[in-house]
Amino acid sequence: MTENAQLAIIVLAAGKGTRMKSDLHKVLHPIAGRPMLMHLMASAAQLSPERQVVVAGHGRDQLEKALGTSATIAVQDPQLGTAHAVQQAEGALAGFDGDVLILYGDVPFVRTETMQAMIARLHEADSPAAVVLGFEPEDALQYGRVIAQQGRIMKMVEHKDATESERQCRTCNSGLMALRSADLFSLLARVGNDNAQGEYYLPDVVNIAIADGRTCAVVVTDDADEVAGINSRAELAQAEHRWQQRRRATAMADGATLIAPETVWFAWDTQIGRDVMIEPNVVFGPGVTVADHVTIHAFSHLEGATLAAGVQIGPYARLRPGADLREKAKVGNFVEIKNAVLHPGAKANHLTYLGDADVGAGANIGAGTITCNYDGYFKHKTVIGERAFIGSNSALIAPVKIGADAIVAAGSAVSRDVADGELRMVRAEQLVKPGWADRFHDAMKKKKG
Repeated sequence: MTENAQLAIIVLAAGKGTRMKSDLHKVLHPIAGRPMLMHLMASAAQLSPERQVVVAGHGRDQLEKALGTSATIAVQDPQLGTAHAVQQAEGALAGFDGDVLILYGDVPFVRTETMQAMIARLHEADSPAAVVLGFEPEDALQYGRVIAQQGRIMKMVEHKDATESERQCRTCNSGLMALRSADLFSLLARVGNDNAQGEYYLPDVVNIAIADGRTCAVVVTDDADEVAGINSRAELAQAEHRWQQRRRATAMADGATLIAPETVWFAWDTQIGRDVMIEPNVVFGPGVTVADHVTIHAFSHLEGATLAAGVQIGPYARLRPGADLREKAKVGNFVEIKNAVLHPGAKANHLTYLGDADVGAGANIGAGTITCNYDGYFKHKTVIGERAFIGSNSALIAPVKIGADAIVAAGSAVSRDVADGELRMVRAEQLVKPGWADRFHDAMKKKKG
């Protein structure tokens, strides 16, 4: 983009997405834990557009909720084709005099660099009226073709209308375009609907400009996956697969070990440090940051968690939002952590739930321990002091505080604070009846016989 040039983004998202067979708007279906539309909006945001317009139809309320104030919603009703959809953004761009980039909400992985290249081409010496993003798939299938010579478009043609020689052209039309706002809306006003579907098609603006003697140009991406559209659950799964493959490769290139990469699933914002060991079947939800020298054992699930250097978790651990594990803390098998801090060296090795808790450095949480943090109405906090030892099968009934170096005896249900260095044992007195079991068995056997 040239210096000081203004930019507006128009994202087309008015389609009904019937092939998804879903109550959720098509462009809000997630990839790597993030709605596909938001992947696209994040890439576009790096160009600092002055205005962003999303053209909606079906599911407008869902889009408004997802976008908030980040974009203006323009409504296309009825849906009369892609050119008609872009026209609906004219009101939102009133008074705007700059470049316009037209994107598609179901084509989420267009790189910022590609968008930048389209805008830059718009400002080269030949000053094209429109810049089209082309791609060269392995199989051109039924895609429309961009007939061009040395990057200058001679003709845009739909596959069904193309001659055999034109179908040999490998450059296909992605549908994405860049134009100046003045050119865009004047050309759109001249698009007709004299076709089998009776719709107004966006590629026609290129042919109209060419007929006027204007130059139109094509920029060809070197990655056809970048412009892959998503229209079905199967295509959604394919997009997820491609995204995960690339993210796994990046993690390993950056110094993490993935023992079975194809079984590890990252979220869009997962941050992984160096010398991290990730065993098979680990799933990252959004909001996870992992520092250096962390080990994540098999079958663990993490979301909204922060792991400091040297932490070990799993196997079969679950870290929920707010889990904050400090240096060399350890969370073992079948342990669940939610909104809790484990300070350096603290450990909960197995079969434990710690929710709304603060666990001091060096504390040891025995198997079967739970923090009873919810009374049916409110959440309450448990504070466990440094080097405290919580015996197995204990229930800490919040709000409660366990002091530093305190010991809670196994099987205790603690509902009052425990002082530093204190032993707390909450058990019923054991009752011993010698020979009672033998007499019971004899009586039952006789009754049964």
